[in-house]
Amino acid sequence: MTTDTTYMMDGGTSVARMLHRMGRWDDALAALPADAVAQRAEIVVDRFWWRLAGGTEAEEAVSALLPSDPVLAGYLDAQVRYTRLLFDLGPLSDDLRRAREGFTAATVDARLAGWAVFWLGVLADNIDKDPDTAGSAYQRALGQARERGDALLESYVVRHLGAHLVEQDREQGLAQLRWSYHLRASLGARPQTAAAALTLAGRLEPGAEADQLREAAGLTARELDLTWLLRAL
Repeated sequence: MTTDTTYMMDGGTSVARMLHRMGRWDDALAALPADAVAQRAEIVVDRFWWRLAGGTEAEEAVSALLPSDPVLAGYLDAQVRYTRLLFDLGPLSDDLRRAREGFTAATVDARLAGWAVFWLGVLADNIDKDPDTAGSAYQRALGQARERGDALLESYVVRHLGAHLVEQDREQGLAQLRWSYHLRASLGARPQTAAAALTLAGRLEPGAEADQLREAAGLTARELDLTWLLRAL
């Protein structure tokens, strides 16, 4: 799974937003103005998720954001903690509690609500092993994504819904996974597209399409140094 929290970037940070979505995190950081504290934190946290490196820098960027935007800081801190938990990167004893608190607090913020509900679903899915709670959260997040026209969030939600559904209704599940892949590709979200390609390939029957998707995912993962995706290939 992946994330992109570029919803706050506009104006002078439009170049950084584009580079961020392409997975060119270092270039995106270089393009930011010095006072873009929120955007810097978003980019560094996202890079930590994909590369599983730079956790201390992510924590420092979130701490710098805390005085000016505590809700966003808590939300991003929750992502850092979830990353440690999921990939066993020396998680702290309070990571699960603090992650849940950070995402829950963000559900009442209009900027973050849909994403925060989605992340609560992911916590339920991957950490609590509670697919029913996860599924309910995904459905709520999907409604918010479509209401706000957030295609990237929709791509995340339908990818997770599809992964659940494919076990009961293969064709509908595959349709959801394909939709996630196409949404991400249309947005130019390269790390996310690579992850969606690998997920879809893993659910298809062996053949040319699955091979092509894996090859495309591998090319992007190697180019952008997407650590956990490289391990999954």
